[in-house]
Amino acid sequence: MSTITPEPKSAPEGVQPLSPDEEALVRTLNRVIYALPRALDAYMVREQRLPSIDYLTLMHLSEAPERQLRMSELASACEMSLSGMTRVVQKLEGQGFVQRVRCEEDARGWNAVLTDAGFARLEEAWPTQVAAVRRHFLDHLAGLDLKALAKALENVAT
Repeated sequence: MSTITPEPKSAPEGVQPLSPDEEALVRTLNRVIYALPRALDAYMVREQRLPSIDYLTLMHLSEAPERQLRMSELASACEMSLSGMTRVVQKLEGQGFVQRVRCEEDARGWNAVLTDAGFARLEEAWPTQVAAVRRHFLDHLAGLDLKALAKALENVAT
């Protein structure tokens, strides 16, 4: 396997080329970053008719105090733009799963609130989500130290 960039005849000081194992890990991680979310979404849509972003939105709201978050906080939690999150919430609002209400602290802002119907939908979809995560991700990590892996990935993310 070749390295990501051609190895210069003399590497700049302090730059060490990737080992074959490091190279394989970096290339595989790039594939996982794109393939895993697609696989989880396809599974959720097929089994529950609920896209992963809808599930994540309901999940984050269910975990928030009083089942509500400011739209900007929800967008951040879901790794989305505010305009993208607004479209998701509008769709979920049309299905009766979420309600938007004015922020009490700031009348210019909006909160998304999980309805009882939204919580029930989340509970219905939860086993499918867990099955998808196990099938497409966790089952492939058998025998690894998941706590150490989670810590390492958290360090990368931050």
